[in-house]
Amino acid sequence: MIIQNIVIPEGSILKKSIVSFDYTDSFKGEIPNSNSGFDIITAGRLFISSGPAWADNLMAIRDKAAGLFGLKTSADLNEEQNKSDNLKFEPGEQLGIFKLFDKTDNELILGENDKHLSFRVSVLLNFTRENKKELSLTTCVKYHNFFGRLYFLPVKPIHKLIVKSTLKNIIYKAVNTVR
Repeated sequence: MIIQNIVIPEGSILKKSIVSFDYTDSFKGEIPNSNSGFDIITAGRLFISSGPAWADNLMAIRDKAAGLFGLKTSADLNEEQNKSDNLKFEPGEQLGIFKLFDKTDNELILGENDKHLSFRVSVLLNFTRENKKELSLTTCVKYHNFFGRLYFLPVKPIHKLIVKSTLKNIIYKAVNTVR
């Protein structure tokens, strides 16, 4: 399974506001066999439940450190917000650790606003010329102050690994479970 580092896709909502972000990255992968049951809501459900298991340990460490500085943590969520089957995928809804900011037929914009930085994640489902499905994950970050920059410095290289691994997991699940 090949995951490619790409520029923000032209059709993404985030492309319009790219100049307002301090950091961006984007990765894509192809959904083999392009099964008809894989739509943007399915992609969203898989996105919030497909992070690599090793990242959960890092998130627990991050939550402890973030809590000391009064930043948002995953512990602030209730149990219902972590169950992807209960989600309606409507703008304003909390989807696990992400808030849904925008939704189109082929894209979800998730993210969060905090004191030190704000970020947006695009989950974008596109069709190729050969009518194959491609899924891209784009992250855009806006620093609000020095602490935002400082916070993201060690996060950045790990973030890229997490996103690539998440995308691989989504594609694997799409091929093996979605019909």
